[in-house]
Amino acid sequence: MLKELIGLCVYSFKTLVIVFISHVLMYNLSYSQTGQENSIIDSELKTRTVGSVSKLLLENYIFPNIAKEMGDYINANLQKGAYDDISDPMDFAQQLTADLLKISNDKHIKVFFSPDRVKEMKEYEKIQLTPEEEDSLFIEELKPENFGFKKVEILPGNIGYIDFRRFAPANIIEEKVFSIMEFLKDTDAIIFDMRYNSGGSASGVQLVCSYLFGEEPVHLNDLYFRPADTTEQFWTLKEIRGKRLPDIPVYILISSSTFSGAEEFSYNLKTLNRATLVGQTTGGGAHPGGPEIVNDYYYINIPKGRAINPYTKTNWEGTGVSPDVDIDSRFALTKAHILALEKILSKGTNDQLITQLSFLIESLKESLDVSEVDLNTLKSYVGSYGERKITYENGQLYFQRGWRQTYEMSPISEDTFMLMDIPYFRIKFDRDASGNVTGITGIYDDGHTDNTPKN
Repeated sequence: MLKELIGLCVYSFKTLVIVFISHVLMYNLSYSQTGQENSIIDSELKTRTVGSVSKLLLENYIFPNIAKEMGDYINANLQKGAYDDISDPMDFAQQLTADLLKISNDKHIKVFFSPDRVKEMKEYEKIQLTPEEEDSLFIEELKPENFGFKKVEILPGNIGYIDFRRFAPANIIEEKVFSIMEFLKDTDAIIFDMRYNSGGSASGVQLVCSYLFGEEPVHLNDLYFRPADTTEQFWTLKEIRGKRLPDIPVYILISSSTFSGAEEFSYNLKTLNRATLVGQTTGGGAHPGGPEIVNDYYYINIPKGRAINPYTKTNWEGTGVSPDVDIDSRFALTKAHILALEKILSKGTNDQLITQLSFLIESLKESLDVSEVDLNTLKSYVGSYGERKITYENGQLYFQRGWRQTYEMSPISEDTFMLMDIPYFRIKFDRDASGNVTGITGIYDDGHTDNTPKN
């Protein structure tokens, strides 16, 4: 449950733990509880649910006027019988969510049916945990997913890459972020992959951003919360562990699945001209909040605040964050890799480095333009070529020389392939007049080639 809800809004830490307790005791957010999927909802419960949802929205939703419109809309639907034919309680929750979105278009709003989860949330309210106990619970939830960090590596050309799936609170990921940034501190550019990041904690966003600026604090974002009528400012941190990287080129990969806190990270750095965004416009969720109990059967996630960028005085709600380089998000990594290498190349003075980077950039550009290679064509390349061996598995070709490591091959044309782990080398398959594969030509970044016939 926490995995889903952390992407829906930026929580207070206590709220996160409430949600975590529910997750430990129950199933995933999308589960169907035994017996509940066959429950029947009556008109009296529908009336109570609509009334309570309307009241909670009016008391908590960031925009009171829109909250009233949403309440009026679902009450009008109730009165005219729009919900009369709904008997499944989960279907009712989904319909309420859809109707609320028609008015607000706020993707953070969602109604959930889960009597047992509501019960656990109520029971947790009676529990008093120390901050250390709360941290311990949250850490156990995040460990199996490496605290949101899916992959960290150095791409060819000395480009750092971080595949980051969600932002946990800063105090939870401080050590992890330090170790990752320490690993990448000597790279020539960093690519942050936010294409699958659904959001999380504003303090986590603040922490990661802090590594990308100098010691002078930089104003990143503000969060205004309506119920308390308070505004919390977020600046880069005065103290962080490890080395700051204020001058390293930064690229952020985005997609329609990039949401909430991941959008804030992207919006912050774009507004401050600190990063180049590559991919497609993001999901458009800028209103943080948390769950509220509706009754014994339902609860609702209500956005209670909104992000206010200190420079634009607005946010990305409903519109998303637009890329600087618009490209299908499937190809965003390759495009960002090219841009980063071109940036390095523009400042290069070493002839050997210029030759190597130019060869790699050319290969990456050609890979963007190539169509998918026919399956039968791929299989025709399988075989032994001297000590070189080409194998095929699950739609992918692999290269191996002698007893050495096996490398994945990426097409840059129908007959020519690059190896990302050997960026200075390509393979071109040779054919005779009848179209039969006769050998391979190895192409190197210094211009020389070698030919090996097929055994």
